[in-house]
Amino acid sequence: MMSLSSEKDKAPGLPSESSEALGDTMSQVGKNIRMDRIMNRQTKRTVIIPMDHGVTAGPMQGLHKMSETVDAVARGGANAVVLHKGIIQAGYRGYGRDIGLIMHMSASTNLGPDPGNKVSVADVDEAIKLGADAVSVHINVGSKSEPDQLAFLGRSAKICREWSIPLLAMMYPRGEKIKNEFDVEVVSHAARVGAELGADVVKTNYTGSVESFGDVIRGCPVPVVMAGGPKTKTQEEFFRMVYDSIRAGGYGVSAGRNVFQADDPTKMVQVLCGIVHEQLSVKDAVDKYMKRT
Repeated sequence: MMSLSSEKDKAPGLPSESSEALGDTMSQVGKNIRMDRIMNRQTKRTVIIPMDHGVTAGPMQGLHKMSETVDAVARGGANAVVLHKGIIQAGYRGYGRDIGLIMHMSASTNLGPDPGNKVSVADVDEAIKLGADAVSVHINVGSKSEPDQLAFLGRSAKICREWSIPLLAMMYPRGEKIKNEFDVEVVSHAARVGAELGADVVKTNYTGSVESFGDVIRGCPVPVVMAGGPKTKTQEEFFRMVYDSIRAGGYGVSAGRNVFQADDPTKMVQVLCGIVHEQLSVKDAVDKYMKRT
């Protein structure tokens, strides 16, 4: 029996099913290649150092000489850094160890009327032109501007899929209804929103225990990495958080101030890589950081 739609009846220029499948396969290969640049190929985990704080809070300690700071964490073995487009343009090193590049696409300042209102400041095509391996967005779930931020996340995910660019979504529960930003229910909700709207990796708050952070991870169908948060009082406290997040099933850590404001950022990254990729214990992590070699 003749098919109702034969090959010769197809409109010229329309792709066949086989070509569409090939395109989908190539697209996935492209994304996989880029994911390998921001995650460890063997462990499938990552140590990311965000340095987008200059927009939010200005040139804080550790972020004055950006090329030197990027080089320091690259020497330590970090998988990727997060930078705004202007710093990428102004701070290309041209030397040292290679490192994955994630371009941040949303921003607000602490001086503005609503610091929680993260707005779009860049596009995926800019990231591609600047050589980025991935892009990131910051979404405050529960903020007054949540609708606009979610719309930006959705649009970004669509474009990232079209160009095979991995998308890191920094998902934080912040707003008038949020009584505790580290409560497992609101953190789980925020993480799930990121996955639901198309993120490839979600970054969110650590909820304080292996059990509770495990709940967050079980509720999110894409990799979850722990946010480093404000600088901790001791290195041991920070290492414990990272270690426990990995025990809970996390895929790594994305930490800024606890790294670039450390006495030795390179050593700090080396220790974090030991915890994330080699299951280094908290005690051994402290000993390794304190040992100056």
